[in-house]
Amino acid sequence: MRRRLAKGVAEAAVVKGDLMTATLKLSVVVASLALAACVSVPTGPAVMVLPGTGKNFDEFRFDDNDCRQFAYHQIGGQDAMRAQENSAVTSAVVGTAVGALAGAAFGGGSSGAAAGAGVGLLGGSMIGTGASQQSAYSAQRRYDIAYQQCMYAKGHRIPVEGNFTQSPPARARTNTPPPPPPPNQPPPG
Repeated sequence: MRRRLAKGVAEAAVVKGDLMTATLKLSVVVASLALAACVSVPTGPAVMVLPGTGKNFDEFRFDDNDCRQFAYHQIGGQDAMRAQENSAVTSAVVGTAVGALAGAAFGGGSSGAAAGAGVGLLGGSMIGTGASQQSAYSAQRRYDIAYQQCMYAKGHRIPVEGNFTQSPPARARTNTPPPPPPPNQPPPG
């Protein structure tokens, strides 16, 4: 009887340990996704454009709206936030599928597949966070370039960074006459 009781307690501890491990893994995944969701990506241009010479503010606003639409279509009709979300979800799904396949192949059975899926979801989510940030940055950069090109083409000004350097002082010129011709040579002519 004692053996049965001890065996039952040991099995319950194993099940409880597995449950706690699964809960911990799930908590880490949820925390990672929550942090990734906090990242804020602008939904418009992240660059400065100034009204062109001779352009009034109403013309600037009209051109701004037109160029925002142009830039939006140049990057495929999705903003940087949507690109970030798509990349994160895709990475998590692929990570889960690869983990489940690897878990089934190496661990065998459904328990190996479940453990592999959990590890794959965790890994895919972590990798997806970095990939999604890169996708958002790339989409925002392409949007900004298209927006600036459009606004510049419409006659507006694009401020640029520049460093002013002081050129070295000019060498003093000396007014020396040219050398005389060699002796016994006729003059040019």
